[in-house]
Amino acid sequence: MNRKFSDVLLGEPLRSEQSKHEKYNVPFGLAIMASDAVSSVAYAAQEILFVLIVLGSAAYEWLTWTSFMIIGLLIILTISYIQIIKAYPQGGGAYKVAKENLSDKAGLTAGAGLIIDYILTVAVSASAGADAIASAFSSLMQYKVLIVVVIIVILTILNLRGISESSKIFAIPSYIFIVSMIFMIVYGLFKYFVLNIHPAPMYPVPTKATQSLSLFLILRAFASGCSALTGLEAVSNSVPNFKEPSQRNAKIVMILLALMIFFIFGGSSVLAIFYTAVPITDGPTVISQIASGIFSNGFMFYIIQFSTAIILLMACNTAFTGFPMLMYIVAKDGYAPRQFTVRGKRLGFTFGIVGLTFIACILVIIFRADTHRLIPLYALGVFTSFTLGQFGMVNHWIKEKEEGWKKGAVINGIGTVLTLITGIVILIEKFSQGAFIVVILIPIIILGQLRIKAHYDKVAKGLSISTVNLKDINMKIKYTHIVVVPIASLNKASISTLQYANSLSDNVIALNVSPDQEAIDKLKQRWNELNTDIILVAKYSPYRAIINPLIDNIQLIADAAGEDEKVTVILPEFISHEKRGEVLHNHTSLILRETLLRNHNIVVSTYPYHLEECRKRGTDDCK
Repeated sequence: MNRKFSDVLLGEPLRSEQSKHEKYNVPFGLAIMASDAVSSVAYAAQEILFVLIVLGSAAYEWLTWTSFMIIGLLIILTISYIQIIKAYPQGGGAYKVAKENLSDKAGLTAGAGLIIDYILTVAVSASAGADAIASAFSSLMQYKVLIVVVIIVILTILNLRGISESSKIFAIPSYIFIVSMIFMIVYGLFKYFVLNIHPAPMYPVPTKATQSLSLFLILRAFASGCSALTGLEAVSNSVPNFKEPSQRNAKIVMILLALMIFFIFGGSSVLAIFYTAVPITDGPTVISQIASGIFSNGFMFYIIQFSTAIILLMACNTAFTGFPMLMYIVAKDGYAPRQFTVRGKRLGFTFGIVGLTFIACILVIIFRADTHRLIPLYALGVFTSFTLGQFGMVNHWIKEKEEGWKKGAVINGIGTVLTLITGIVILIEKFSQGAFIVVILIPIIILGQLRIKAHYDKVAKGLSISTVNLKDINMKIKYTHIVVVPIASLNKASISTLQYANSLSDNVIALNVSPDQEAIDKLKQRWNELNTDIILVAKYSPYRAIINPLIDNIQLIADAAGEDEKVTVILPEFISHEKRGEVLHNHTSLILRETLLRNHNIVVSTYPYHLEECRKRGTDDCK
């Protein structure tokens, strides 16, 4: 059983033809896409109450109205994203909508917001999951950063195993959380209204207001509660990941996801009012208080607590699905490295998955896995994309004038205003807490994308033959070759390379640079024993440098070459089939090759000498 470690860890390679099997159906797609959204929903009511509690007992009345506002925005965003799925089945969501209906820079802004959102989803969710683990086992708190990094790496490995396999792994905890939350809401309402059981609150409810009601306070509460809507955009970004008919399946998942957000967010908000949950810093969460009031610390209470901790970890997976697909689409447009478009051995976008892991781990290390420092960066990016996506759809309706376009434009127009206001409130409220970093990062990401695009355009223009008549190209052009072979000494690898060079051209130069004059004299002495007319040029390096003098001398030969002459540098490179061979050898040839390739008149080639090849021939000269 001689399987590669990578095959054991990540699974056997899949053929390209198997890609149609590596996609989500509705149940698995819903489980993957729901993890981020429903985990945010679970704490949305708590975030609202943290803002409104200054109103005293009136906070619970305004929790109702704020929840209605968020549900209204949810409906508008759901309708909008269904239209986006219909209009842009190739995926990309707000990035594609803004790019095609507003401008390239608007699309890049929306894309940058989503990129930041996905990276922070991984960092925040994994950190929150580690908080839950460390809360249960306090001795692990000192290893929190390491735990978060390990969690992210494990999720990375699971995602690298492919869409189909990872969806099956992550579906179970997602559905446990969803079902347990729905059961808690239904049973909690039944217990309150039918059984008429009204348990006392776990904590005293403040009755007096410490701050008067204001529009800005309501907007702050609304912005805080809008965490319930993060993750909603993931479906539109990942339409190609669904099985055919992909648009239909993506729409079904979008509707089911919106219904779950509506029911879980609305239900948990109602229960927070009826069971008078009080937001406590560094204390039991609102969901925990509700579950305790309903189940009295019984079996279902622990199921709620356990599934909540797990779903926080699983929330990362929405990003592992959305980020690689978004980067694939951005890279196809030329605004990101083309490595993002390449599928790996398991047909996933490996570069996107690994890139997301690398950046998220750096953030976790910098911010010490502190969720309170990471969360202020979280919502601004996604609401930037919400606003541009909504505004882009308004322009889409006006431009295309499809059936019902006026109604669509009004709905998306209202969505634009609401998401813009929410984004501004988030920016103002969280600016000093870290949102300013997002304001700085988005332009930096856009500038980087524009430079990548400019580079690809320049390369494409330089390689293009669209203006060239192919019949006029002379394919029989002849060059006189000057072959240069850099050698450190006379050995089997260098002699084999010189033999090969001599078979290509009569004009071969062996070039040696050494800081040891005795070694040069010995080389010349042994060279005279060779039966060859190849010229040996041996240079003494008084300052012990090797690579730069080699490059300088080769450059002199290239500068002296005529227009009909090409300088070919053949680098001897011995190949050891031992695993440590690549680490311990051949660094000089690598540096030479990368530097010499920048000269337009130099062709660089490698002559591989396999240390085992003589044994395969049955000779004894390699002993």
